[in-house]
Amino acid sequence: MTTFLYVAAPERGRVWASMLAQALPELEVRLSPDIGDPADVRFLAAWTLPTGLIETLPNLEVLFSIGAGVDQLDLGQIPANVTVVRLIEPNLAAAMAEYAAMTVLALHRDLYAYADQQRNELWQQLPQVPAAARRVGIAGLGQMGKAALAALAPFGFALSGWSRSPREVAGVTCFHGADGLRSFAAQTDILVSLLPLTHETRGFLGTYLFAQMPAGAAIVSAGRGGHLDAPALIAALDSGRLSRAILDVTPVEPLPAGDPLWTHPRVVVTPHVAAATDSEGSGKAVIANLRRHLAGEPMIGIVERDRGY
Repeated sequence: MTTFLYVAAPERGRVWASMLAQALPELEVRLSPDIGDPADVRFLAAWTLPTGLIETLPNLEVLFSIGAGVDQLDLGQIPANVTVVRLIEPNLAAAMAEYAAMTVLALHRDLYAYADQQRNELWQQLPQVPAAARRVGIAGLGQMGKAALAALAPFGFALSGWSRSPREVAGVTCFHGADGLRSFAAQTDILVSLLPLTHETRGFLGTYLFAQMPAGAAIVSAGRGGHLDAPALIAALDSGRLSRAILDVTPVEPLPAGDPLWTHPRVVVTPHVAAATDSEGSGKAVIANLRRHLAGEPMIGIVERDRGY
């Protein structure tokens, strides 16, 4: 028997079970905690792994992360013969592109500054900067980064991107690696972070990066909370090095009561809503990958463990 085991939110699991039953009737779908015979399980979908579960599945072939990242998983605890696959699906990228466009445009057109003025009953027009003169940089050139750049392109911004390894995106000035980071930061007025979280990118939004950016630049953090050095951000905002920060992800989530990020006048916080995993869209993506795997074809989103994503 070939079994697909789902370990996560029950409501999403039921949606997936129905979709899988129709698309791949040869699979038996089980929803945790109904594991049945662990030897039957070849495919596992989860956000995090219950302690000791994976050691009980001797015939497991593929672990599907039900989110875009895998930083929530301890890859060192997953047997080397198990393929780990992260979720890549169009709806997630489209939602992130919307968030990137919304926040960049709000920063570009001084929406948050005007909101501050409204609270102080101040009627004052601020200088308008043409889009072509506003330099917008995306850190992270994967599916979501490219979708964000495509959404921003029609406005005419001077677009750039940075990634750890070389990438090419039409109409975008691309930088890569440690050597390219300084040049990327130095010519970025609004930086949107959509990087994966790895040991190399943890703390990416910190003192070094902020010091390289133009005075008065702004950041949007919508990748992972672990990218942000919060004390460094507050120091950069207080000194005027940065003008504003929009945070959809924070080092601790939910953001604790009393955290200074809640009340800092130049910080906007949204509760990790930039791109929510869609049950139907994610289910279709996993079904497509299962079909590839069962046909002996390579799956999309296979994680390279040495890179962490």
